[in-house]
Parts: sequence; structure tokens; C-alpha cells
Amino acid sequence: MVIALVGATGLVGQVMIKVLEEQQIPCSKFIPCASARSVGKEVTFRGQPHRVVSVEDALEEKPQVAIFSAGGATSLKYAEAFAAKGTFVIDNSSAWRNDDSVPLVVPEVNSGTINTSTRIIANPNCSTIQMVLAIAPIHLQYGIKRIVISTYQSVTGTGVKAVEQLFNEREGKDGPKAYPHNIDLNCFPHGGDFTPNGYTTEEIKLVNETRKILGNANLKITATVVRIPVIGGHSEAINLELENDFDLDQIYSLLAQTPGIIIQDDPSENLYPMPGFAEGKDEVFVGRIRRDESVPFGLDLWVVADNLRKGAATNAVQIARVLLDKGFVKA
Repeated sequence: MVIALVGATGLVGQVMIKVLEEQQIPCSKFIPCASARSVGKEVTFRGQPHRVVSVEDALEEKPQVAIFSAGGATSLKYAEAFAAKGTFVIDNSSAWRNDDSVPLVVPEVNSGTINTSTRIIANPNCSTIQMVLAIAPIHLQYGIKRIVISTYQSVTGTGVKAVEQLFNEREGKDGPKAYPHNIDLNCFPHGGDFTPNGYTTEEIKLVNETRKILGNANLKITATVVRIPVIGGHSEAINLELENDFDLDQIYSLLAQTPGIIIQDDPSENLYPMPGFAEGKDEVFVGRIRRDESVPFGLDLWVVADNLRKGAATNAVQIARVLLDKGFVKA
């Protein structure tokens, strides 16, 4: 299988290379590509150096799968051109997520939305992926009436420049700023750009993407995104108001049976999900599972995942695996 990776030199692109190796995705030819300033550089895949080429050169190779992680503008410019060549495009940007003709996929939840005609497949926002994986089985069993979510997001979600800002501040160094405020020893409720209704673009993504993946355009959701000075992953406090009463033991059972979820929930032993533990792992960790006693049928969850892995690279590679398993591409 010929695989192109658009954005191979970026922070997420490097993690995608690692996950492709770990997941042992069949690949007879690997084509790393990036912007003009990175053409000619080398990246290592399965122990071998590969020269970075332009997106146009990768397009001429007609890969079976092209994974995009180079921003929305690049995806809008090139995704349809790859699809026209018969390539399955797995796009990690927000460019296609709200397009009704493009499936928005968390494989454990809705891989059935992928078919031979869906040549562009959208990878959801990192925060959406981990939340939906945790709440989908609950929604199927009890129905969700309303979601209140607050995220506590790693600086890695912004990119290398943000990570450098954090460590420069920690070491007392000057340097480029990714954020308008200090991030070290601080947090701020600002993810993405503010919109006229007072929400940020990252908060709106959580609302719209969750509705699309769960297939409920009227689901009531409100979100607050907070950036915090960690690098291991995103954390989420999720409050659910369900349509029907539930048994906590059954909630535990549902989550324990969901592929990709690990329950960490023993407060007596100080066991609960944390980004420091989730870093470098592919699973979504769920804990602090408890009944919200302020409303009928209320449930609280604390959900943590590495945003560069399950929140981006791992989910994209899992989509590629679905294409293989369905026989839409050949190994």
C-alpha cells in the first residue's frame, strides 16, 4: 500500500509516523510531503530515511491513502485533487468536518459511515474524539439529553511554538509567543478564536462534531475550553444529563467493554486519569465516575487522553486500518 503523509515534518506528523510504525500498517511505499520550506529534508520511517517531497509530487504518485495533517488551507487546496485520483484522504484538519458528504469518524463509534465513495474522511477534533468515545455507549444505552463539558487542554494542541513558550517561561528565557499570556503557572479560557456569540471556535467544534458523530443535530451541548501548562494530553470534565435512569455498575460495565477505553477509578488509592500518565498512550482513560445528584439522571465523568495520539495520529491510523479491513484498499 502506498501511503502519503502531508505535513510529515510537523508535531502531529511526526507522531503519525510513529503510530504507523507501531500499528504495523502495511506500506510498500511511504511518501512524506510538506510545504516548500521542508522539501528536501529527510524523515525516518521504519528505520529508513525518506526525502520530503512537495504535495504536488505526492499527488502524482497516486497513493492509496493520504493522511493530511498540515492545516485546513492545505486540505481545502489538495484533498479533492487526491480524491479525484482515487486516493482515500484522511484529513486531520477542521476543513471537512462539517461537510454533510464527508464522514466524521471515531472508528470505535461510527466506522460504518465509511464506504467506497467516501474518498475524504474527516478526523475529529482531539477533544471531541476522547469525549465521544467515552459517551457513545452511554448514549446508546440511556440517551443523552444534555452535555456540559469543560476541557483542560495541553499546550501540544497548539503546536511546537506553544511547547517552546511553556519551557522558555519555565526556564526564564525570552522567545516567540504562541499565546497572549504566560502559560506557565497559569491557565486561560481561550482555545481558538472568539466568535460573536462569546464562544471560541474550539468550543463550537465540540458542539457541532459531537452532534454529527452521535447523529443527533438537536443534542444540547455547552462547552468551555481552557488551556493549561501540561504536555501529556487533554483532560475533560464531562457532565451528562441522561434521558433515562441508570445504574452506576452498568455504566462501569459499558465503559469497560468499550474498545479503546481504560477505567481508572479508585479514589481510595488516588487512582484517576491524569495527562502525565496518558502521555504516549493510545487509550482514553475514564475515571471519577459518579452520579450528579443535582439533577435527575445526571452523570459525571473525568476523561483524559493524549491529544497527539488518540486525539489525532492514532485515530487517523485507525481509520486507515478500517479501510484495509473493509477491503477498500489493498495491502
